[in-house]
Amino acid sequence: MDQIILKNFRCFHEEQTARLAPLTLLVGENSAGKTSFMALIRALWDVACHRVPDFKEDPYDLGSFDEIAHHRGGRGSRADSFQAGFNFTHRNPANPSMEAGPHRFEVTFRKKGTVPIPVRRRISDSGQDVWIEECLGKCQHGLLRFGTSNGTWQKPSTLVRLGVVAEDDWMSSFSFSLKNLQQRLREDREKGLESVTSNGPARPTEEDWKLIEQIVAHEPEYFYRYAPRPFASAPVRSKPLRTYDPWHSTRDPKGDYIPTYLANLYFQDKAKWNALKNALEKFGKDAGLFDEISVRQLGKNASEPFQIQVRKFGSRRRGPQRNLIDVGYGVSQVLPVITELLRHDAPPIFLLQQPEVHLHPSAQAALGSLFCQVAGQGRQLIVETHSDHLLDRVRMDVRDEETKLKSEDVSILYFERDDLDVHIHSLRFDEEGNVLNAPPGYRQFFMEETRRSLWKR
Repeated sequence: MDQIILKNFRCFHEEQTARLAPLTLLVGENSAGKTSFMALIRALWDVACHRVPDFKEDPYDLGSFDEIAHHRGGRGSRADSFQAGFNFTHRNPANPSMEAGPHRFEVTFRKKGTVPIPVRRRISDSGQDVWIEECLGKCQHGLLRFGTSNGTWQKPSTLVRLGVVAEDDWMSSFSFSLKNLQQRLREDREKGLESVTSNGPARPTEEDWKLIEQIVAHEPEYFYRYAPRPFASAPVRSKPLRTYDPWHSTRDPKGDYIPTYLANLYFQDKAKWNALKNALEKFGKDAGLFDEISVRQLGKNASEPFQIQVRKFGSRRRGPQRNLIDVGYGVSQVLPVITELLRHDAPPIFLLQQPEVHLHPSAQAALGSLFCQVAGQGRQLIVETHSDHLLDRVRMDVRDEETKLKSEDVSILYFERDDLDVHIHSLRFDEEGNVLNAPPGYRQFFMEETRRSLWKR
């Protein structure tokens, strides 16, 4: 995802765009919409991949439609819909010449019962000249529309022809309507289309069809269908335990599964365990948190309880191994985050809330370096942070070329309150690590945080 577009969503009233990069840092006051912004990214991914978006799924709970649609107070001031979308470019690292885009994917949500559901999907090129959209509202009767600069055409969607009411099964309609659409478009070249514009041709030209088919081929489902969902972490991770029982290792936002995941690797795949162990220990040393991490068996086989232990090394000898619960909250709170970032099957997008919780300043800075490293390897990180230590380390690592991450590969989104609304400022670094075009409120925000750290009221 290269850019997020949103309107009438939560505290964002006017249409806004926010630039995403391989590493995007969200900064601003509490309750300024940063968490809602990340929840929206996951919901957009879900709709693009024909999943049902759940705005109440952990670690986000945005409530019902009435809590999500923008409301300025007073009777009749709540929006009856909200819009969101993203720009994307399909990149093939093995063959850069096959890059396609940028394209835009847009969704309109309306209220059904108490929940928001998509009622319109639109895919277009960046110039908006070529597009395809599906409308599922009653007034549209379930239509697929196509357009180029030459004209606009429409046809009933698949489920309407089959006698299925699209509003009662909107996700199936999306899936049926866009799946294998290229073939159906070819079959419909001589039938089934109706011209919408009076001054355009009754039928698309051969060039029109080629342009429309290219848009369908670049529909984001085809890029994301084989990729895991974005991993979303909770702001507070699971409490450490003295002893763990083996269990399933399904991902969850709080990282409850991480000890079992580590134990499973230890018992079942020594090569992957050693690779992950080395990566975790490198971060632990850089952060000053631990020098060694291990799984301690409490029985003779993998079905019996186990412990997660860490230890630090002294100048002359290794320190004692200590249980995870005995070394403070910092290690247990950051372990789920760094494990997800460093595991061999990590997803392409991470949505991380305050990963620096319970870490001292040098560990927060080390986390910034790890983010640069991971983002430089082709993954995308969207990170909500209140740590200027983390942000400064990112700035310096980019300046000093410590990783493959360039200045243009970092975006800072500053969320600034403006009366009852919030405005998102998309900021960049220059090659020297300086923040460009920062509004006065951004600098005041960090100056106030520094002042509070130096002076007691």
